[in-house]
Order: sequence, then C-alpha cells, then structure tokens
Amino acid sequence: MAFVPFLVLILLISCCVAVFGNATLDGASQVSLLLATAVSVLIGKMQGRLKWEQLEAEISSKVASCASAIVILLLIGAIGGTWMVSGIVPTMIYYGMQILSPEWFLVSSSLLCALVSVLIGSSWTTVATVGVALMGIGTAHGFSEGWIAGSIITGAYFGDKLSPLSDTTVLASSVTGTPLFTHIRYMMNTTVPAFVISLTIFFFAGLTMHVSGEGNVNHFMVALQRTFCISPWLLLVPAMTGLMIARRWPSLVVLFMAVLIAAIVALLVQPQLVRQVAVSDGNVSAFDSLVSYKGIIQTCYGNTSIETGEAALNQLVSTSGMAGMMPTIWLIICAQTFGGALTATGQLRDVVGYVLRLIRGTASLVASTVGTSFLFNVCMADQYLSIMLASSMFKETYQSRGYESRLLSRSCEDGATVTSVLVPWNTCGLTQSTVLGVSTLTYLPYCFFNILSPFVSIFVAAIGWRIYKNNENDNGNNNKVIS
Repeated sequence: MAFVPFLVLILLISCCVAVFGNATLDGASQVSLLLATAVSVLIGKMQGRLKWEQLEAEISSKVASCASAIVILLLIGAIGGTWMVSGIVPTMIYYGMQILSPEWFLVSSSLLCALVSVLIGSSWTTVATVGVALMGIGTAHGFSEGWIAGSIITGAYFGDKLSPLSDTTVLASSVTGTPLFTHIRYMMNTTVPAFVISLTIFFFAGLTMHVSGEGNVNHFMVALQRTFCISPWLLLVPAMTGLMIARRWPSLVVLFMAVLIAAIVALLVQPQLVRQVAVSDGNVSAFDSLVSYKGIIQTCYGNTSIETGEAALNQLVSTSGMAGMMPTIWLIICAQTFGGALTATGQLRDVVGYVLRLIRGTASLVASTVGTSFLFNVCMADQYLSIMLASSMFKETYQSRGYESRLLSRSCEDGATVTSVLVPWNTCGLTQSTVLGVSTLTYLPYCFFNILSPFVSIFVAAIGWRIYKNNENDNGNNNKVIS
C-alpha cells in the first residue's frame, strides 16, 4: 500500500503531460501532487497510522525547511532581470559569440551555451535562444542536427547544473539541507570530468568532419551593440559576484548584492532601457520623475521586453523576474506537502525500506539514489519532482549512515537534472525537442555530458574520491575517505 500514492502520482503526471505538454508545470503537476497527497492521507487513515495533528506538523515542518530556498528563488528571478537590462549578460553573449568558427563549432557551441546558462541559470532559456541561433549556424556549417543539438544541450545543462541562479540547483541544495555554494563546489567533482570528456569528443568530431558553409552571427552582434551599451567594464559585476562566492559569503547575501549592484549599473549605464521597461505598459509618462524607479523595480519583479530588431534575440533578453519563479515555488510547496503526508503515514519509510535492502556500501547507495532519480524522471516526467522525491526518500538514510548532505544533493542532480532531457515524454525532453526541432531520440546519442554524468557520479563514489563522513573535513590532513 505504501507504493499506491506514488503510482497514483505517476498516473496523474502522465495524463497531465499528455494533455498539457510543456505547460504541465504551470499548475497541472501541482494539482496532481495534492491529489496524490489526498490518496496518501486516505490510506494512512484507513490503516490507522495517521493522526491529523501529526500530518499538519510534518507538512508545516517540510514547507518551513524550504523558506530560505523560496527567498533565494525570488532573488534569482530579480538577478535574471537586472543582469539582463544592465547589459551584463548581453556583454557576455557578445564576446562569447566571437569564438565561433567551423572547425571549433561543436566545442564552441557547448562552451557558449555553458557560459550563458551559468549566467542566466536556465538551460531552457539558453536552448530556446542561443541554442536556436546555433542550430541555424551549425546547419550552415554542414553539421548534422543530432551533433548540433547534442553540443547545445551538453553546454546548457552543464551551465544550469553549476549556476547559483538555477532553480534545480537551488532546489537540490535546499531540500537536502546543503548550503548552495557548498553543493555547487561539490558537484564539480563529477560535473567537470563529464564535461571535459564531452568537449574532447566534440573537439575530435569537429576536426574530422568535412563541413562547408559559413555561420553568421553578425546580426546578433550588431543588434546587441545597437540595443545595449556593450563594455568589458560590465564584466566586473560577475567578477565581484564570483569573488563573494569564493569568499564563501552566505547565499542570500551574495544574491542580494548581485541584484543591488546590477540595478545600480542598469541605472547608470543603460538608463534608456530602464525607462523603456517602465513605459512599456503606457501607464507612465516618459517625463515622469519616478520613471526610472518604476523601471528598475519592474525589472526585479516582473516581465521585461526589450526590442532589439531580432526576434530570437528579443526572446533571449526578455525576463520574467520574481514572478517567473512562482510556478517553481508553488511546485515546491505542493511537493513538500506530499512529502509530509508520506512521512506522517510512514509510507515513505516503507518504500525506502525496500530499496535499502539492496544497499551494501557507498557506491550502491549513490547508485540507488542516481537510479531512483532517473526512474522518477521516466515515470513522473519532471526533474523537479524527481529531485524532491528522491531526496525525501534517501535523506534519513544518508543522515543515519553519517554521510554529508552534499553527497545526497549531488547524487540527486547527477541522476535527475541532466537525464531529464533524455526522456522523450519528460517536460525537458518535450521542450528541448520542440524548441530545437530535433526529436529526442535523434539528439540523445550526442548528449555525452548528460549520459556520462550519472556513471561518473557512481564511479567517483566507488573509488571513494572525496566521500566523507559528517565529522570529517575535506580540508584537513587526517581525513578518512569512505570506501
């Protein structure tokens, strides 16, 4: 009976994906989670294993545990708007596009997508904007669509995974109780090797393929120069942000300062764009003394649309601010409600009990986490649900066995985030195949990073590289690695 709520959720999510497609996350998944919660509660009541007060306490506790994550997500939305309108992200894109050449196209496209994805924290936006442009450039060069899409997705998901602005990265760190930047630094142990191997493959493939044609990115570069004030001085903002991260400032402080600094830069360097955002709805006069104030506030919380003269570029530079994070926040609250019901009824403990019978050591524990995360991607067709449910299932196990929470958060991301795009009926697979115009099964063999990441994660655990107990410090001299 403990598996029934999961089966109900899988059925509901499958129906939602079939009916709503890419819009499943706009509300259908959330409703499905609440319905599955009701089933869990009903079974718990029938079995006499549930007290209503306990249910409310568990739900309140789990939702409260994500409070900081919700604030972080709101700040991430604000960063997306301020970094775009201030010209920081457009400057990075402008200089990044200059590295493209036919022989280096596959490697360059992966690196460019990785750069953009790190900056904006979204693989979906990267693929839908820069990725679409690269598909046209790659086709002009003569590369097959599978290779092009594979290089784009490889870079986009690498950047998404390591970006402090990524909602999946924030989600994995928050639900496991891992500090955001600790989670990101620890993921580099598995993410960087997988990405380097992927780039090596793309490098030799680009040199050995006989391609013709010349890609042209001049239109984008001219449009960026025409719309934004492009200057290398703007790169000081991400450099300062990186310095704060390196000095291990608290995540909330770093993100807030990144918003504040970018907002000031936008007012000083791109005042015409700030005013354009403010008067876009026609409610504020261009001569209103508070127009700049309205523009910068709206950049932080709402939609921004900037006309560049290029349709694809317009989509890239448009942002949704804090409001764009609301579906994810809504999903987190509903998923934590579902997790609270599973915990209060003891169903989660029963399900984990079956899985734990297969676990013998660190490698099998990580493999079980990675495999379960991928299985949830296949069954529930959503990376967010996969991360949250897998972390809920294994969190107590990692704690009881003395493992650090960062091992759990990394394993969930290695199994859920990067593999979601490989499942044709997953929301990620549906979105990327639709946006790029390439079927999932066509680009799947060339998404080397997404395929390698789960195996690298298991391999690293098997050899015991930087796997520590809670009372051990990886900066010390007497660390004992768990084998």
